[in-house]
Order: sequence, then structure tokens, then C-alpha cells
Amino acid sequence: QVQLVESGGGLVQAGGSLRLSCAASGSIFSINVMGWYRQVPGKQRELVAVITSGSRTNYADSVKGRFTISRDKSKNTVYLRMNSLKPEDTAVYYCNAESIYNSNDSQHYWGQGTQVTVSS
Repeated sequence: QVQLVESGGGLVQAGGSLRLSCAASGSIFSINVMGWYRQVPGKQRELVAVITSGSRTNYADSVKGRFTISRDKSKNTVYLRMNSLKPEDTAVYYCNAESIYNSNDSQHYWGQGTQVTVSS
């Protein structure tokens, strides 16, 4: 099992910045990919950014050039630096960890979510 604890959400004005943190504990040796997803009421949860154990990253088109995901393996923590925030970035942000066992089997773990609100 993997436990994820997020922090760093809050209220910010458009154009501002926030940094989200996600600390992992438990069976961290099994984690292959960590990332951030977000969800607004009435919509599906969507991928924001992911980073692999080899530090490869992938971003949603809507955040490319504004958000940066990074990972501190010594602290078992993944970060999401969000710059130039827009009101449409308002959502609950969830940390995710994925353990990939084979091409057909993986397990996802989720944090409790942290609210990010961007005012116009």
C-alpha cells in the first residue's frame, strides 16, 4: 500500500503561482509513476502532469509552459509548480502514484485532494 499526502493548495489571483507537494509513504519502492490530476464538479478527473521513476515528464496541453512537475526521490515527494495561473485552473488537485506490475496490471493510489482556486 502507498499513502499520499498533499499540501500547498489555496487561493491565488490570476497570474500568480502556487506549489503543490505530495509526500508518499508505505510501499514506495513499488511506485513507477507519480503525477497530478485535477477535477472540477461535474467533469471527469483529468491528467495534469506525470513524472516517471526515470524523470520523464508529460503534461496536459493546457498547462504546458506554465506548470512544472518534479520529484525528490530522497524525500519521496513530488511537486507541481504552477505559474501564470488562470481561473480555469481552479479545481481539486489530486496526487497519484502508479505501481506497474506488467503491461496488463497496475495499481493507482490517490491522495485526498487539495483545492486550488484562482480568482480573476
